[in-house]
Amino acid sequence: MHPLFDDLRWRGLLHQVSDDGKLPGLLDAGGLVAYIGFDPTADSLHVGHLQQLCTLRRLQEAGHRPIALVGGGTGMIGDPSFKSEERTFLDADQLQANRDGIAAQMRRFLDFGAGGALLVDNVEWLGAVRLLDFLRDVGKVFSVNEMVRKDSVRSRLEGREQGLSFTEFSYMLLQAWDFLQLHDRYGCLLQAGGSDQWGNITEGIDLIRRRRGVQAFGLTSPLITKADGTKFGKTETGTVWLDPARTSPYAFFQFWLRAADADVGAYLRRLTFLGRDRIEELDAATAAHPERRDAQRALALEVTTLVHGAGEAARAERAAAVLFTEAVASLGPDVLEAALADAPATAVGRGELDAGLALVEALTRTGLATSRRDARQLLAQGSVYLNGRRVEGEDRAIGAGDALHGRWVVLRRGKATQHVMTVAG
Repeated sequence: MHPLFDDLRWRGLLHQVSDDGKLPGLLDAGGLVAYIGFDPTADSLHVGHLQQLCTLRRLQEAGHRPIALVGGGTGMIGDPSFKSEERTFLDADQLQANRDGIAAQMRRFLDFGAGGALLVDNVEWLGAVRLLDFLRDVGKVFSVNEMVRKDSVRSRLEGREQGLSFTEFSYMLLQAWDFLQLHDRYGCLLQAGGSDQWGNITEGIDLIRRRRGVQAFGLTSPLITKADGTKFGKTETGTVWLDPARTSPYAFFQFWLRAADADVGAYLRRLTFLGRDRIEELDAATAAHPERRDAQRALALEVTTLVHGAGEAARAERAAAVLFTEAVASLGPDVLEAALADAPATAVGRGELDAGLALVEALTRTGLATSRRDARQLLAQGSVYLNGRRVEGEDRAIGAGDALHGRWVVLRRGKATQHVMTVAG
């Protein structure tokens, strides 16, 4: 078992530390109260939040008490840090729905039992504070000169026509006050977050020092990006969410299964709880036999289990394993629908299947063959599969009985080029 600070460093989770003389010992000793904030900008968290959720869990497993702060108050403003434009304001009903959705997801990561993690909403104090009291107790402490020198603020002041609104500019003060409130209420001494939060975190540390005469601490982790520099967690179809209604467990599993070899080692370190020996073993497997994708399969199984549970992870793994085999017909309709969601598709009328659709015609219509001649040649070579089963002979027709669950016909050319015919009518 590696001490927490050393483990965080090995996993690539340390970017900035407010006091590298004292904080490592405090982290290794246990007993700290630490928090990370999440603004409820949607009713679900996404994979970009996973690193911080895992950090809270690591803290709890190391004997610390984590606080997951849902920013019901600050969420009404939006953190301007390194954002290119001001966020759209959310109404009270939407914020409440977002808070409820996020809170439910956090319970998968942390133990909120007696004496365990705390789930707190900063609307408790921000919703009741009087403006003059806030300006006197908090605003008086801050220097505008210092605030505008923060990278997170300066990036918004430079190169943007509309500038930075006073509402957004006040966010830094509100987050600092969050830290002070959590210190007063729960004894919180550590705030963690992504590297884009460093300016906000240090202001909170300073406010606690000035108002309470106590040393508090901050720790940030590098933001996750792909090896090519593109944004982590985005696909062609949009954000990868933790809510299974937004991103199915199968699609979630597939996102991790498609991780690039250059990225998978970092994801295993930062987003799973696999031990050091196992991760280094998977690193070696990627270097020696990248085509086997052992690290990607381990990553997909671990993270899907963490977010959706072992049952859903097992179903997603099985679907991924059988999608290109005859066993595709054994998948249930919900799993099959998710498994085929990203495959190219062509609609086919139910009447056509009732009459029998020539396979040669289906291959050309779906683009799996460039011509009827090409289709016949593929069939003669044994390169065509219908619902995972090799087709022999060019006279084969697709009938209604070939539609899985009455809805899908899965065609494949060669080992991996797949196309789905969806039954309409």
